[in-house]
Amino acid sequence: MFLVGIDVGKLSHMFCIMDSSNGEILVSPVSFKNNKQGFDFLMGNIKLYPKDKLLIGMEDTGHYHFNLLKFLLDSGYTVALINPITTDLTRKMQLNPTKDDNLDTMTICDVLASSPRKKGYRISKINNFEFYEQKRLTREHHDLKEQLNVYANKLQKCIDIVFPEYNSLFKSKYGTVYMKVLKAFGCANAIAHADIRNIRKCFETNRNGRTISLTPEKLKEAAKHSIGFPSKAEVIEIRHLIDLIELIKEQINDVDIKIEEFSTQLNSPILTIPGISHFSGTSILAELGDLRNYSKASQIIKFAGVSPYKHQSSQYEAQHTAITKKGSRYLRKTLYQVILPVIRYNPVFNEYYHLKLSQGKGHRCAQGHCVRKLLRIIYHLVITNQPFDSTLLK
Repeated sequence: MFLVGIDVGKLSHMFCIMDSSNGEILVSPVSFKNNKQGFDFLMGNIKLYPKDKLLIGMEDTGHYHFNLLKFLLDSGYTVALINPITTDLTRKMQLNPTKDDNLDTMTICDVLASSPRKKGYRISKINNFEFYEQKRLTREHHDLKEQLNVYANKLQKCIDIVFPEYNSLFKSKYGTVYMKVLKAFGCANAIAHADIRNIRKCFETNRNGRTISLTPEKLKEAAKHSIGFPSKAEVIEIRHLIDLIELIKEQINDVDIKIEEFSTQLNSPILTIPGISHFSGTSILAELGDLRNYSKASQIIKFAGVSPYKHQSSQYEAQHTAITKKGSRYLRKTLYQVILPVIRYNPVFNEYYHLKLSQGKGHRCAQGHCVRKLLRIIYHLVITNQPFDSTLLK
């Protein structure tokens, strides 16, 4: 077998070719540009070897490897992706603390040459790209939600200064009237001195949502007795934050529409699990990739980073350990968010959750057991392509 180790960079990459039978370096480390000419240069070197006798390895690092990976897979080559942690550990095991691009290409070849039992890489396939856009969209949804929370927290800080009683006047935050009043006036002092007719305009909505018990007159009266400080700086910030919050909500809506389109086209059986939406289902599948690449459900549990640590030494074995938290944080976030409605709407999961509580498990620990149960069910449904049936779990 001929091994090609590629050290990925932003503007250029490096590669070397090794004969795995004797460890001989057939092509010494050489650089090539991250463009079409560079890719053609690499191709000119590796096409001298049979494709079925060639294994190409590179680190799964950020996004810099993506275009090269797609190019090699489209050309029919077998490509192995290596966790950078594995490369780093291999380098340290060789007592080489220095990170050098030339040596890293050979270190990658060493990882590829490891025994199957200690295999430190995974083979990438063309069908892995089927979920690329879904993964980008679901991660964008997560990132936008995080930004929304940041701006919402900043907005609350400003409200606490200019009108600390404001939230108590509404049953829920961020409704239409709630935001319109803030955007129009900004502080209690402005509301207290505003014409009542202008306040009433903020209460006029075209939506058929729930009516609010608060009236313009009650709002004005509360503003007159507010202890809020009429800070001009806070008022300006409030208006800017509301604009940002409204923009992000529109962006989330655009992303969610596209996610639902992908989910409808895929029509995965995991959508038949009560509590799993188009977004959560797409996010889970996109992060896990093609489940046929896993031989058993325990592998996706480990990949998701929700399996508990095992700590054993001689006579001692820890009874209570945290989850490993390896792999995608987006996947774990989705799993722990979706497990709440799954437990609520599915009697089997609800019963399993309370069973763990009765065994002395804490709330978060019981959720973890349910998450692992959910992943085992998801694996079975996708592999067998059958809908969820709660009666089969009893």
